[in-house]
Amino acid sequence: MRGRTVRTAVDCAGSIVRLARPRFTLYEFNLMKSEATSIFRSDDTALRVTLLVFSGASIMCVASAVDPLRAANRIAGATMFDWQLVSADGQPAVTTSGLPIAVSGRFDATQKTDVLIAIGGFGTRYETAALVAGFRRAARATRAVGGIEAGTWLLGRAGLLEGRAATTHWEDLEDFAAAFPGADIRPDRYVIDGPVFTAGGASPTFDLMLHLVRARLGMAVALDVASVFIYDQARAATDAQPLVSLGRLDGFDPRLAGAIRLMESHVDRPLTVAAIARRTGVTARTLEKTFSRAIGETPGAYYLRLRLNAARRLVLDTAEPMADIAGRTGFSSAAAFSRAFSRAFGQPPARMRRG
Repeated sequence: MRGRTVRTAVDCAGSIVRLARPRFTLYEFNLMKSEATSIFRSDDTALRVTLLVFSGASIMCVASAVDPLRAANRIAGATMFDWQLVSADGQPAVTTSGLPIAVSGRFDATQKTDVLIAIGGFGTRYETAALVAGFRRAARATRAVGGIEAGTWLLGRAGLLEGRAATTHWEDLEDFAAAFPGADIRPDRYVIDGPVFTAGGASPTFDLMLHLVRARLGMAVALDVASVFIYDQARAATDAQPLVSLGRLDGFDPRLAGAIRLMESHVDRPLTVAAIARRTGVTARTLEKTFSRAIGETPGAYYLRLRLNAARRLVLDTAEPMADIAGRTGFSSAAAFSRAFSRAFGQPPARMRRG
């Protein structure tokens, strides 16, 4: 099922030595340069994302691409992901469920964006020559380009998968590999090859976006995003499709997972770090190292942030008195809660609630 892989080579002087398809020379060269500015690395600047949605796409694919970014913005308290939805003709894209997706307008190949993503439904093909050319032209100016489910076909038609690894929906894999023999087609959930990424469906897209959030903003934020959706699936990119969910912390150190589960279940009555370590069968020092290595902060700092995020949701989404919120999130008094909240979010909870 894997096609041949043809890579573009560049000599030490920077001249192109060998090309799979001469008409894509400029784009291939730009892709290699863009690998130095990967979107999948730590960065606290806003990332502009344009999603080109086709009628016939699954509403779950659209939601899996957008909602993790929305949640990340909410958790970060800032616009870390600035996205817009567009369609080929500027009209709402009608999903497979019959629900329309509102868009901001027609796809404009000249509009600046950091990331360009095509989202299409399995079995649908809407790539006109003009659209393919426009998509290829727009991709040249981006830092990354992606395809979700049948959106991967647009990347292939535009020549963006030549010499690169990619995936698509599992029912389409054989036809996809035959259509693009210069690409390395894999049955993985999602594939990232330099500045090009592809995902096989809705659930892999959610995993991909969690990976993006984690790479840019850290694992702690990614875990908070997963918690917003009570999402219990975080699989490796190379896992085959389809598969069974075994828990969103599966694959990480089980001691880390156990500690976080304890924290989540003791928000109102916080445990000491020593008690958490004892219950997970390690020393406090080992737990500190585990958190530092995996999340980049101490268990105590993560626990406090978890409690404060829970408090912020109550402040913004309920009319509960501040004293009650303080008690529900493990603070000894409303004053102590207000001080900790102000340090974390830059303003006291009462002011945040007033807007």
